[in-house]
Amino acid sequence: MDPAVLREDMVNSVETQLDVSVAAPVSHAMRTVPREPFVEDAPYQNSSSEHIGTTILAPSVVARLLTALHISTEPDINVQLNSPESTENPESADKSIAKGESTHETASDDVLVVGAGVGYTAAVLAELTDERHVHAIDINRQVVHTARSNLEVAGYEGVLVDTRDGAHGLPEYAPFNRILVEAASLEPPKALLNQLTANGRLVIPLGGPSQTIATVDAQGNILTEQGAVALDPLLVEGESGDGPARNRTVREDAEFDESGYFAPTGWEQEWIDWDKNQH
Repeated sequence: MDPAVLREDMVNSVETQLDVSVAAPVSHAMRTVPREPFVEDAPYQNSSSEHIGTTILAPSVVARLLTALHISTEPDINVQLNSPESTENPESADKSIAKGESTHETASDDVLVVGAGVGYTAAVLAELTDERHVHAIDINRQVVHTARSNLEVAGYEGVLVDTRDGAHGLPEYAPFNRILVEAASLEPPKALLNQLTANGRLVIPLGGPSQTIATVDAQGNILTEQGAVALDPLLVEGESGDGPARNRTVREDAEFDESGYFAPTGWEQEWIDWDKNQH
């Protein structure tokens, strides 16, 4: 079947299932961006999956996050009216506005994605804005290489993807008008708030086991909450999704499952000193 038809069906299905409406620009962008370069198996199925230690978000989750990001593709009339041309020649500015021309668009402001994943979200953002204004980071170097490759195949090689600790952001390219975090945190990372413009917005799933998609301003105030979601936690420096868990109970339970109940050394005898064993 024609991939364009499959994209239409995917977005139609997402819009039908969600309680919140998908923003029109987001809907259009998701109908435009091919998913085959990013998702090998069942690319248009509305479900999440795992790949090289990262979670590929379901299209419905991507739609909700990007709608919460509230990127406008409409001309910024206030900037137009204050431009040198409009000051010197008001009639010319009025004609430009009437034609839909603009010296600036709110959609051209820089966007940062924390959690590059396979690159699909960054590609949709490139359609919403411009690929030169989209930046993505991930703590997993293999994920970064995969995202770069996928974006190039899909035709969005202008998106910058780098290996970074997501909680630290990308200060070299700050400030950002929008920051999207595709991982959960108990509270918005201060470094990310500091990298927002004065009127910027951060969208992040807040909470532990129970999370909600929150839109936060540069001062850390929650502006809106848009429903429950379940994403992996934001990883910290030195940790990757395919590495050992930092939580001792999780680590030891996993090792216990691998060793079996009747293992020579197990939890029926004593706790394992994990740090000592690592050395």
